[in-house]
Amino acid sequence: MSETKTPALQYRIDGPEDAPVLILGPSLGTTWHMWDRQVPELAKSWRVFRFDLPGHGGAPAYPAGSVSELAGRLLATLDQLGVGRFGYAGCAFSGALGIELALRCPERIASLALIAASPRFGTADEFRQRGVIVRSNGLDPIARTSPERWFTSGFVAAQPAITEWAVQMVRTTDPGCYIAACEALAAFDVRAELGMVGVPTLVLVGSDDQVTGPAEARTLVAGIPDARLAVVPGASHLVPVEQPAAVTDLLVRHFSTAWQPAFDSSTGQMAVQVAPAQSLAVVPPQAGPFAEIAPAVVAPEVMGRPDPYDAGIKVRREVLGDAHVDRALASADEFSGDFQEFVTRYAWGEIWDRPGLDRRSRSCVTLTALVAGGHLDELAFHTRAALRNGLTPVEIKEVLLQTAVYCGVPAANSAFKVAQQVIREETTPEE
Repeated sequence: MSETKTPALQYRIDGPEDAPVLILGPSLGTTWHMWDRQVPELAKSWRVFRFDLPGHGGAPAYPAGSVSELAGRLLATLDQLGVGRFGYAGCAFSGALGIELALRCPERIASLALIAASPRFGTADEFRQRGVIVRSNGLDPIARTSPERWFTSGFVAAQPAITEWAVQMVRTTDPGCYIAACEALAAFDVRAELGMVGVPTLVLVGSDDQVTGPAEARTLVAGIPDARLAVVPGASHLVPVEQPAAVTDLLVRHFSTAWQPAFDSSTGQMAVQVAPAQSLAVVPPQAGPFAEIAPAVVAPEVMGRPDPYDAGIKVRREVLGDAHVDRALASADEFSGDFQEFVTRYAWGEIWDRPGLDRRSRSCVTLTALVAGGHLDELAFHTRAALRNGLTPVEIKEVLLQTAVYCGVPAANSAFKVAQQVIREETTPEE
């Protein structure tokens, strides 16, 4: 069997070859150019490595299904360059990536800066809904509303050229990669693991950030043992773009004072400087306190297969959404509670979690069965689930057209009315 090579990330390097390496990571929907105003000053002291997310800025469109997978790609790219140890600053999505790196390979992180970041970005439903919007309408609705999420209203009015540049960055992003990144953020939640981040950390946020604002920043500071907070006044989500001088100054001060020295086992000394990228050896996995966190030990199965409830509730939430499942569970009482447990364990844990069909296919089967049975209430929320599972409105239409042949025209007619309303609600961008 041939070995599958991990796709390298698109990157750019600026600064002296013999300087320590500092990585700058972009936000979802942006490119490495969001750091252009920081590079001249940072490159005086560091070898600045910037990268693009997959499908962003013309980068190869290899979607990454999780933050962990993208961390692996970044590390593989650095290994190819011989970069062993580095400082890291990441904005928003790349802030999640920075936390993942600090948990996964703390021996390689000299110091960390998390900008407009959060241990959990909104809710899983919000990001999966964004994926539905992009799948149905393309990226234009997201692009048009990006300035109001990224910048203060005063900045938008005063900087029309930068605002238009931001819109165009989103429009030129690969939709499949953008959707995959939304799915990755939907699954990202490290609130319980923040105490394991063991490197000096600057948490930086704009005072007017309505996406991941000061409240999320304070959660990071409270959870990370060696963290301090910096709030930049008059800035929103893309604070490096809106307040470049302030961010540059904060990064210079942080990485100048909190660069954690590396221990050289061959000499028994602490090495403050990182060697140039061209000559750095790849850091192998180490035993002891800096080793990668091992997976939890799974207890032996008792009396056959494990209980499928935990897998079932996970799949049920991913397919139907947290809000729907929370409502169903909250409404359960002594009379209906056993039924909810039955549905979770057997419908979702036993059937939906089986590997034989992907979720798109299972949604097609489910929609057809619900039309045949005339179950219109269930058809409504499974139409939403089908959109979340990757079916487009056109594909759902084709499924319903086929049911007209095999389930009857009256049944399909009722189904079209329900599905049409759901699709309008789910795919119409918010103004």
